[in-house]
Amino acid sequence: MSALDLFSLEGRTAIVTGASAGLGARFATVLAQAGATVFAAARRVDRLKELADSDARIHPVACDVSLASDRTELVDTALAATGRVDVLVNNAATSGETRAENESPDAFADVLGVNLTAPFHLARLITEAPGGDMNGKSIINVSSILGLVSAAPLGGAAYAASKAGLIGLTRELAGQWGRSGTRVNALAPGWFRTEMTADLFGDERSSRWVDRNTMLGRGGEAQELDGALLFLASDASTYCTGQVLTVDGGWTAR
Repeated sequence: MSALDLFSLEGRTAIVTGASAGLGARFATVLAQAGATVFAAARRVDRLKELADSDARIHPVACDVSLASDRTELVDTALAATGRVDVLVNNAATSGETRAENESPDAFADVLGVNLTAPFHLARLITEAPGGDMNGKSIINVSSILGLVSAAPLGGAAYAASKAGLIGLTRELAGQWGRSGTRVNALAPGWFRTEMTADLFGDERSSRWVDRNTMLGRGGEAQELDGALLFLASDASTYCTGQVLTVDGGWTAR
């Protein structure tokens, strides 16, 4: 196998949650370009259909990951169509309140439900499903640098707790499932220009704050995660599990 062939996903099936916009839409596109049949899941079906129109390998699936029944149906849909699931990208997330003192326990729990409970359940469903060749399956949990360092002064207690919890979950599942051939890793992006960060980069003061505190002096662009995603999804990472791959322009190395 050549070095480039290591990154091929031909013949494999992938699920990407939160795929209607931003990084999720990019992730679905990149996996499809690498040859995978991709089931792109989100609540905004109109956005998913636009994404699917751009590549025949992408199949839209309406899914609210906060609902256990929707998560089960998502995996069942992929299995019914292809008979296997090889790659799971747990990307769907919600941010919650900025200030901890304004966040109720119920709202805190809602954020954890989407950002932590849903990835756990989907990962379990994937391990129980057919799929994975001799190199096994790959589960990629999209965490954040805010799971590694404080978000202050921006805040976000529930978001930070959920993303830190997702890193802990990644390591534990990697330990439990490694001998069965399932790799579990986390991808921790820094400040990327997406729909979720539009207000941040749209504000001149906040944008300067990102530039000032990032070693490369700027925020990231979505395509700068392509290589990291393909590495974790493909046979290029067959000896990598339980790891956090941070792509942040040097933010956490300060």
